[in-house]
Amino acid sequence: MSRWAVLPAELDPRVRQLVVRLRRLKDHSGLSLRQLAARTGYSPKSWERYLGGRSLPPREAVEALARALDEDPTRLLALHEVANEAWGSRRAETAMPTEPEILSSEVTDANGSRSPGRSLHVALVAGAVALVLALSTAVLLVMRMSGEEHRPPSIPLAATAPSAPASPSRSTPPYTCRLERIDGRWYAGISPTRGAILANGHAGPDVAEAQCLLRRAGISPGNIDGIFGPVTEDAVKREQRRAGLVVDGIIGPHTWKALRR
Repeated sequence: MSRWAVLPAELDPRVRQLVVRLRRLKDHSGLSLRQLAARTGYSPKSWERYLGGRSLPPREAVEALARALDEDPTRLLALHEVANEAWGSRRAETAMPTEPEILSSEVTDANGSRSPGRSLHVALVAGAVALVLALSTAVLLVMRMSGEEHRPPSIPLAATAPSAPASPSRSTPPYTCRLERIDGRWYAGISPTRGAILANGHAGPDVAEAQCLLRRAGISPGNIDGIFGPVTEDAVKREQRRAGLVVDGIIGPHTWKALRR
């Protein structure tokens, strides 16, 4: 079994869960990184980054790994969806690469060294963008200065009419559970889905439907507010444990089947 390096401490738990699952599948297969690259079409360096938690594998890479190892991709893709959402929230801070490195994708010159063409292209694009921004700023400044010359004198603040009070912010839409058994399955009258992938952080009518069905099963998901939070996640795990399913707190087709029966 491979001896993996410790994952970065700052790695989001949802991304960590995906990486750990991919590591276990790779170890169980007995394949080396080169063999895994040959089967999936993604280079050994790419898989080294993905399995080291330094870069998020694209959805296509996860599907390719599942096919190469004869693994059902459903759960892997559910984990990837949650991890991708967590990764996107930190992309601006970390600036870590997410593009796959396809095998034989590097451009080399006649001597076998890397071509600087890509770096030059990036520099030219960045320069063009900077020039456009500078010109746009100059045009806006001229328009503002021109407009101020013809602007009528402003009315004193004291003479203005009082502003209307701000309307209260919208709260989460209320959901009402209307439980009904149709064709041997339970429905709460909010969403008819039987396969939506839901996890901590999701929100909407599908989540509210699941919360109603959890409450019907005698497990409290908290408020029926359509927000998948820690309390709802804990309730999902309890239902998965009782139904003999994989306990991961993620609602997929199997968990929906258990909730609706």
